[in-house]
Amino acid sequence: MLECLMSNEEKALRDEVRAFVRDDIDKQLLRDMDEDKVRYPREFLEKAAARNLLGLRFPVKYGGRGLPWVSEVIALEEVGVLGTSLGCLYSLVSIVGEAIDKFGSEFLKEKYLQPTIAGKLTAAEALTEPRGGSDFFGATCTARKDSDFYILNGQKRFVVGSEGADYFMVYARTDPHGKPHKSISAFIVERSENVK
Repeated sequence: MLECLMSNEEKALRDEVRAFVRDDIDKQLLRDMDEDKVRYPREFLEKAAARNLLGLRFPVKYGGRGLPWVSEVIALEEVGVLGTSLGCLYSLVSIVGEAIDKFGSEFLKEKYLQPTIAGKLTAAEALTEPRGGSDFFGATCTARKDSDFYILNGQKRFVVGSEGADYFMVYARTDPHGKPHKSISAFIVERSENVK
């Protein structure tokens, strides 16, 4: 981002994230990831959380800083020097957290959003499908209510962050005959023996 366009607060955040990337992330982690010795660098998220650098734009009451999107992008740009894998992992907190923050109940925010920002839970996003790619409104995965539960049916092709996730944000159609923008729902599915 152009320095002349940044506020003093944004520059301070940039410097803070830059110091985290430089001082807290062992370069051996990057080498080990390149050699597939580390499949899911959970320690990276834990270190970012220890510096209160995850979920920057979420409310303070859930562990965020209540900052605007611009601040999140500034932080992501600095994390991006570590490579796309860690940049993607860093952004998952916000990608999955956005749905929980905007549409989730207080219970869901306390159970999932808060510990994710604290680095205690990790999330994955299940959106991409074999036929439609990463198209929210073109999703063919369905969810049917059965008593107090939903039965999800369909395929997801690329689940971002799946290898180490504690829970998955899964997008599915709850009304197969409804208008696409009104029939998609998000479900939190916890990892279990049947969900891997």
